[in-house]
Order: sequence, then C-alpha cells, then structure tokens
Amino acid sequence: MKEVVIGFLGCGNVGGGVWNLLENFSKEIAHRNHLRVRVKKVLVRDVNKARSCAVPAELLTTDVNEVVCDPEISIVVEFMGGEQPATEYMLLALRAGKTVVTANKVALALNWHRLQAAAQEKNVGLYYEASVGGAIPIINVLQNSLQANRIGHMMGIINGTTNYILSRMYENGEDYRDVLGDAQRLGLAEPNPAADVEGLDAAYKLSIMASLAFHGRVPFSKVYAEGITKLTAMDISCGKEMGYVLKLLAIAKREGNTVQVRVHPTFLPQAHPLSSVNGSFNAIYLHGHACQEMMLQGRGAGDMPTASAVVSDILRAATAHEHIHPTFANTAEADPSLVFDDNWESQYFVRLAAEDRPGVLEKIAGWLARENVSIATMLQKGKADDGRVPLIIVTHAAREQSLRKALASFDKAVCTVESVIRVEA
Repeated sequence: MKEVVIGFLGCGNVGGGVWNLLENFSKEIAHRNHLRVRVKKVLVRDVNKARSCAVPAELLTTDVNEVVCDPEISIVVEFMGGEQPATEYMLLALRAGKTVVTANKVALALNWHRLQAAAQEKNVGLYYEASVGGAIPIINVLQNSLQANRIGHMMGIINGTTNYILSRMYENGEDYRDVLGDAQRLGLAEPNPAADVEGLDAAYKLSIMASLAFHGRVPFSKVYAEGITKLTAMDISCGKEMGYVLKLLAIAKREGNTVQVRVHPTFLPQAHPLSSVNGSFNAIYLHGHACQEMMLQGRGAGDMPTASAVVSDILRAATAHEHIHPTFANTAEADPSLVFDDNWESQYFVRLAAEDRPGVLEKIAGWLARENVSIATMLQKGKADDGRVPLIIVTHAAREQSLRKALASFDKAVCTVESVIRVEA
C-alpha cells in the first residue's frame, strides 16, 4: 500500500477537522484509495496551545522549514488563512517540489498566478477545492465535469454568515444588528465580520470561480463588491410582500468577450431555486450551453465540511498520475481578451421617503424617464411621517449607470433615496 507523507501549515478549526477525518476515516481511505496518509509535521504558532484535535506533541513545530524542507513530505496542506505569510509559505513548499493543498481563497485570489507558476515550474500540484463553497465540489465541476460547456452565467450564495443573517431577517423580521450579534455569539460570524458582511469574502471566491468558468483571469480587483450592512427589516419586508427573497449573491455573466462580476444584495423571485437556500448553506446556480441549468448546494463552511473538501484534494493529489492546472494565461492582470462591464442591466428595487402630496409621483417618474428608467411596480407603505411616506418602486430592466444618474437627479426636497437593491430573475 502506498504511503503519502504530508505536513500541515497551521492547525486551527479546519486543520483539526482534517486531522480528525484522516484519523477516523483511515480504514475507508486505505480500502478505497489503497493509500495510507501520514502527517509528519504540523506548523503552529504556540506548541502549548490547546487544540481541537489530538495531534501528538512531537509533530508540532514553530519552524516552517521543518515542514517545507523535509524531503519525506510530498504534500503540504495550508490552513493559515489570509494572504501572508500563507502565500510565501506555500511558495516555499512549491519551490521545494511539494504539492500544495489549500482552502485559502484570499491567498489564491490575490496570488494565484505566482502559486500556479511555481507549481508548474516544479511539476507539482496546486489544489484548492475548499477555497470556494466548503464541501460543494464546484472547483472540480468547473475544471473537469463541465469542460464541454460554455458557461454563460453563474449566481452563487457563497458566504454562509450573510446567508444566515438574511435568512433570519426574512423569516422573523429581525433587525440586521440584532441578528449579527446572535451570529457572533453562535460562532457563525467573526468578532470583526467586515470581510463577510461587506461582501469581500464572496468577491474573493467569485474571482476564482469566474476565472475557471470563463477560462480567463478575472482578478479580485475587477469584482464589484457591496455588502449587507445598510439593509433594513423594512427592505426585506417590502420585498417579501412583493414576492421576493433577499440574498447576497455573487454574480458572473459573460456574453461574447464582455464579462460582469459583482457581489451585492439581490432580490430573487420566491420561485427561484436559490431563494430556498437558507441558514449557513451555500449554493451555486449556473447555466452552460450544453448542460443547461444546474445547481450545487451544501454546507459552505465549518470545520468538517471544509475538511471533507481538503481531504478529497489530498487524496486526488496523492493518486494523480499528472497534476492538472488551468490552461488560461494565469497572470496578475485581467485576461486582455475580456472586457469588464460595470454598466450591467438589472431591475431595481428603490425605497424612497417621498412627500405626501399631489404631483410627487409624476416628478419621480419623470426624473427616472429622463435616463430611460421605467417603473414596473409601485407600492406605498404606511402613513406619512413628518410629511413623508415610504414609497417602493421596482423598475423594468435598466442600466446600472442610468439608474445611478437618475437617482442622483432627485430633488431631496421632494424625496430622498433610502435604499437601492438589484433584482434578478
């Protein structure tokens, strides 16, 4: 039976999950893959810290060279998170001729070109299934299962924290701040949740997914990101009344060589498959010219779901006859053949505080019409407060920049824009 010797860079929750899975599932791995996986060294900051797994003390080290320079170790698994020092440590391992497995979407999205170049130079592997969607095998699907497809569009719920928050707000009418506090107490949100709630986590992941789906480098810097911090219970309640569910979506679309990549709160019709994905679950809905519509759903975070994807990559790397890398030009800059569009077409949910007097609706409709934005639905909510009433408008499909220009022209003495949320079919 073949033995593969691996080293860990870090040993937090996910690292502990991988250790436990390798320990408890070893018999099944041996039977299915004819493989014995042995962890030889584990890099940690503090060898005396209590851990979620029973790693023997003699395996622990604070010296990265004991992992990346050990000739017996053939696969290095990175659990550190963040861009640095994780990127430099992975580069050290690759340049030492070791295959790297990682769940680090930040390091990958920002330094993919460097990591892949180092792997190809040494003819070793770079595996990152767990970087997007936790246990959902979206990377393998895009790289292998859908090779015979042109992916036209893709929409994903790829951040469990924000999906949990929005699900609670939708189901119970709760306020954002209250639900965020609960999520932090439950360990579903970080003490500093900015990366999640500002949409950055999803943007890193979308950069990776879109690059694979469109066979061209889509850097993180090209992804428009808008978070959920300004959403209110009123927005969600009004959308619900109109038949919509609110999700933080990562959206990628391609038509010819024109690409749009964006992360933002989005209203979906209640009948859309993504609308029923609640709690901390993730899902990716895509369309290929041959496969048509497809959706993958599962646990998008947590130590064991992520560990499942990491161990899958370890086994794939250990049994591969040849390591496969994306064939597009993986550079720091965007693929020059792609044109990035920031003037996408969408419907829009606009909540206004408008004066409660005759002629106001006519003025609002006129300001919109001047920028070729037309009204599909209008709803007045509640009674006047200080002479103003909440007014909800859903537009027909319009261009992003046209809508922004129209709203900027509104006379604040007549109405103020309280909220703008995009609507996808």
